[in-house]
Amino acid sequence: MASENWLEKDFYKVLGVSKDASQDDIKKAYRKLARKYHPDQNPGDQAAEKRFKEISEANTVLGDPEERKQYDSIRAMGSGARFSAGAGGQGGPTGAGGFEDLFGDIFGGHRASPGYGGGGPRVQYSSGGGDPFADLFGGGGRGGYGGSPFGAPPPQPTPDAEAQVTVDFGQSLEGAKVRVRRPDGSTTTVRLPQGVRDGQKVRLRGKGNSGPGGTSDLIVTVHVRPHEVFERSGEDLTLHVPVTVEEATLGTVLTVPTPDGSTVRLRLAPGQEPGKRMRVKGRGVKTAKRTGNLYVIPEVRVPTGLSPEAEEALHRFTELAEQPDPRSALFEKAKV
Repeated sequence: MASENWLEKDFYKVLGVSKDASQDDIKKAYRKLARKYHPDQNPGDQAAEKRFKEISEANTVLGDPEERKQYDSIRAMGSGARFSAGAGGQGGPTGAGGFEDLFGDIFGGHRASPGYGGGGPRVQYSSGGGDPFADLFGGGGRGGYGGSPFGAPPPQPTPDAEAQVTVDFGQSLEGAKVRVRRPDGSTTTVRLPQGVRDGQKVRLRGKGNSGPGGTSDLIVTVHVRPHEVFERSGEDLTLHVPVTVEEATLGTVLTVPTPDGSTVRLRLAPGQEPGKRMRVKGRGVKTAKRTGNLYVIPEVRVPTGLSPEAEEALHRFTELAEQPDPRSALFEKAKV
């Protein structure tokens, strides 16, 4: 998103987080909102689609620490830095401030002084020798605009066009070729790199708008559908794996899936601390720069619907394997 629009956008409000929110809080807020307003969950709902685009824009900026820093700086400056020509009023000596200061800045302190003869204001230069307009714009003749210092300026660069594309999680990991629509209604192919991130922008040279300033680029923002079990953070992936009480207590060998469709085996130690991550090196997201890891987190599933015999056996087990009170130090630590 162009930074000149940041003054008009409150991305913190869009994601519903405070300005001092951590990167993890921003990521969690985005995932929650993305699942709620994703076009696949709201087919045909234009309001939800608009909301999803706003959420994605906010995450693109706030989710990147460097982008977020620039955004905060620009927002802090406010609108006071905008230039308003003719700030002193309409005509007369008091009305030349913005115009005069503008030329003074361009020509290194040689300010223009207003005159009032003939057809309105004219510019007189206190410095001699040469035409400052010719020096500035490289033109031949007085003023650099074909003889008139106030002739038509060269055409401004044509603004870039924007497009959106949504891909599956697997496509983002492997890279894919997808079709996007250009401003003129035609379509073109964009090759997404391996490991493309949600909110990442891909630039297509010369595929944007056409105008007097030439043909601009097409900026494609990529949206990635969340996966049901794999969670991405940078180039690392996290997988929560359910285990039984018996497996968590006695230990076991877990067979878990990986993003490429294969499996790996991990040894779960007896009585391993709940929530402890188990690393599978090199099985995360692969990009041109690095390859991430896969982190497996075992989660104990407590049995439900026990029969009377099972309940009795559990009570007997508790008596035989008496454990210290797990909450014994809780109240002491909770004191403030």
